[in-house]
Amino acid sequence: METILFIVLIIIVLISVFFLYSMQQKLTDLQKPKEGDENLFIMIQNQIQEQARSVQDLTKTLDQKIAESTKSMNTSQQHLHTTLQEQFSQNTRLIQGISGQSTKMIGEITEKLTSLDKTNQQVIGFSAQLTNLEKVLTSQKQRGNLGEAGLQLVLENILPPGAFALQYEFEDGDTVDAAVFTKDGIIPVDAKFPLENYNKLVNEDNKERRAALEKAFKNDLKKRIDETAKYIKPQAGTMEFAFMFIPAEAIYYDLLVNEVGAVKVNTRNLIEYAFQERKVIIVSPTTFAAYLQTVLQGLRALKIEESAKSIRKNVEMLQKHIKAYEAYMQKLGNSMQTTTNHYNAAYKELGKIDKDVVRITQGERQIEVESIEGPMRTEE
Repeated sequence: METILFIVLIIIVLISVFFLYSMQQKLTDLQKPKEGDENLFIMIQNQIQEQARSVQDLTKTLDQKIAESTKSMNTSQQHLHTTLQEQFSQNTRLIQGISGQSTKMIGEITEKLTSLDKTNQQVIGFSAQLTNLEKVLTSQKQRGNLGEAGLQLVLENILPPGAFALQYEFEDGDTVDAAVFTKDGIIPVDAKFPLENYNKLVNEDNKERRAALEKAFKNDLKKRIDETAKYIKPQAGTMEFAFMFIPAEAIYYDLLVNEVGAVKVNTRNLIEYAFQERKVIIVSPTTFAAYLQTVLQGLRALKIEESAKSIRKNVEMLQKHIKAYEAYMQKLGNSMQTTTNHYNAAYKELGKIDKDVVRITQGERQIEVESIEGPMRTEE
């Protein structure tokens, strides 16, 4: 606004100067042809003077306006400078605050991205492990190794090292996955993992294929039972039964409740067949651990019994030593009794000698005969 006013004032000054210049030219032109006309000249001169005063007043007013405008502009400029400086300071603080927050947020985002990267690495690791597990569960040989590893873990967590053996070989060359040693004999344990037909049966929806898979599953399980039963060898020192270890609780539970997934399979007959006809007890990690606790208690009782036998044997030997000591003490007592008798007899003879001396010398007795008692004998 002040800039526009300043421009208008400059335009007015220019117009006034131009007007004065024009009047001066007219005056000059009038002076040449009409030098005798004094009144007209005076009148024009007066007008010029008035116009000059007007211009002077206008110039003065213009100077005042320019001064006021300059002052106002300086004030406005100073105020604007102060405002801009404050705004700049505020913006600087705001930018610094935003920069600090941005740096913090970038740090947090970087940290979260790092954590997310670690999580992704873990997920990738889990995925790889699941892939490996899937490969293990797909391969029958690997499944067997997994079952044996689960069996070993249960045995090592419950029984002492000498109470079992892994990959126990019989004299005829058969090798069972594990053997548990008890007082009454060896308990063979074979790890089985009938997973392939089980998974097919659970995931099958077609009734016809499901019926075929049910039959295959039961035949597979029956085959595993028969394989375990061949390790029952009483002539080789085994018990009259064996354990068939299923390392998957889910499969064992389905067998126990007579149901596989949503399909009911007559597995109860197989369990009865295993126990009654083949003397095979089907166990899971949980139930096998319970059986092993019973075996462990039996081993502890056997250890206590063996310790009691050893203690009794040592007591019998101690009794023999005491009797021998008693015999020697009796002999020592007899010897001491004989010595005491000899001592008392010798003292009596010494007393007789003293009496003889007294009779000869007519003096007094000098020796007092003292007898001692022998050791007391106890009646047996």
